[in-house]
Amino acid sequence: MAKNEPGYVYILTNPSFREDWVKIGKSSRPVDVRSKELDNTAVPLPFEIYATMKTVKFNEVEKLVHKTIDRLTDLRIRQNREFFNIEPQRALDILRDIATAIDDAEVLTYENNEPVVERKETIKTKNEERRPRFKFSMCGIKIGEWIRFEPTGVMVKVASDDSVEFEGRIYKLSPFVGTFMPEDKRTKSGAYQGAKFFSYNGHILDTIRSEREKVSC
Repeated sequence: MAKNEPGYVYILTNPSFREDWVKIGKSSRPVDVRSKELDNTAVPLPFEIYATMKTVKFNEVEKLVHKTIDRLTDLRIRQNREFFNIEPQRALDILRDIATAIDDAEVLTYENNEPVVERKETIKTKNEERRPRFKFSMCGIKIGEWIRFEPTGVMVKVASDDSVEFEGRIYKLSPFVGTFMPEDKRTKSGAYQGAKFFSYNGHILDTIRSEREKVSC
C-alpha cells in the first residue's frame, strides 16, 4: 500500500459481547472486508460495524484513539488486544473529536453494517442522535410473544427487548437474518436490517416502528 493512500480506523461491536465492549482497530482495506475476516470460531456471532474513519493518517489515529481511552481509565480488556470496555457511542465521540483536527477525515456511522451518515464536512454533535437500534418495545411487542421470519415463514419467540429465541439459541435480529436467509434471497453485501424481515400479526416490524414514530412526533 502506498504511503499516502487512505486506510480505516474502525469501531466494531458484536452481539455476543457485552453492550459496552468494542473492538477498535485499523485496516488498509474496506472495513466490511476486515469484519468478515474476523468472523471465525473465536466469536459465536459476526462483528457489526459501528463506525469508521477514513484517512491517510489511519495508523496514527488508531494509536491516538487507543492512547486516549487508556488515559481515561483502564478500559482495555487485555493490554495486547484491541478490545475495550467502553460504550460504542463514547468511542465514537473520541473518533469525532480527533476527526476535527484532520483535514481528510471522513467519519461514517453504520446501522446493520450499512453506512447511514457521512461526516466529512459536518461532524454530528454529541446532542444529536442517529435512529436508535430496534427494540421490540418500540412496536409494543412483549417478551414471550411470537414473530414470523417472513423469508421462510418460521416463527420465533421474543426473548428480550432486542433478541429472539429459536431452537434453544438466542439471536439478535440482523444476525438471525444473515444466518437463516435462503440462498436465493441473500444480498451480495450480506447485510440486513433485521426488523424489515420479521412480522407481528401480519405487519412488518419496521413498518410498525415507523408508524408509531410518526404518531409520537
